[in-house]
Amino acid sequence: MFKIAICDDENLFAEELKELISDYMMEKGLVFEIDTYSSGEALIELGIEMVQYTVMFLDINMGKVDGIMVAEKIREVSREVFIVFVTAYVDYSLEGYRLDVVRYLLKGNANFQRNINECMDAIIDKMNYSVTKRKFDFKEGRKEISLERLLYIESNLHILKFHVMEDDMKVYTMYETLNIFETRLSGDDFIRIHQSYLVNAKHIKNVVRCKVILTNGIELSIPKARYIEVKKKFIACQGEV
Repeated sequence: MFKIAICDDENLFAEELKELISDYMMEKGLVFEIDTYSSGEALIELGIEMVQYTVMFLDINMGKVDGIMVAEKIREVSREVFIVFVTAYVDYSLEGYRLDVVRYLLKGNANFQRNINECMDAIIDKMNYSVTKRKFDFKEGRKEISLERLLYIESNLHILKFHVMEDDMKVYTMYETLNIFETRLSGDDFIRIHQSYLVNAKHIKNVVRCKVILTNGIELSIPKARYIEVKKKFIACQGEV
């Protein structure tokens, strides 16, 4: 199912855009949900949960938190979400390139419906782009997940818990050792912060004394003996983004 977010502080325009996108999706026979947000603040408060959306339509010119700032927050946690800027202006090409924006939609354009249709066609074409996915044999069944959506793996009483952001936070389990997965995911920016935690560096917001803070607000402890090593690895991974 397509989950689509519209973020625009002009409520009437947001509803118009929602209707136009709905027309396209229904014509294509696609299953979808559309949520609207009236401010950038409301959207970024979701944190990692922003990745539940397939596509985000962002008004560039909003109040305190504009569309560019929202797009930056999205890109801190995911390269999978398709971003579309909706604007009354066109001079944002450098920002669009930096943030991997699919399209600009110009408000007031006489061909607005046609532009939306073309934009959505382009997104559907791009959806076969490569992301790193792995198949895992969980107790709940065999499942393929995107590593970008795997926040961390927790070891507890010989059971591994995989904390994965899908439409909402899901936890999958298996009998295995964390040492095995530290080796398997060694080239994918996962950091062993604790005997019990293997964490995706993309979802670490900060490393402070004795804990890491994830992008969804979860805090995980770091033993004092590992702190310097974890901090160095986190900084190194940040430099690669």
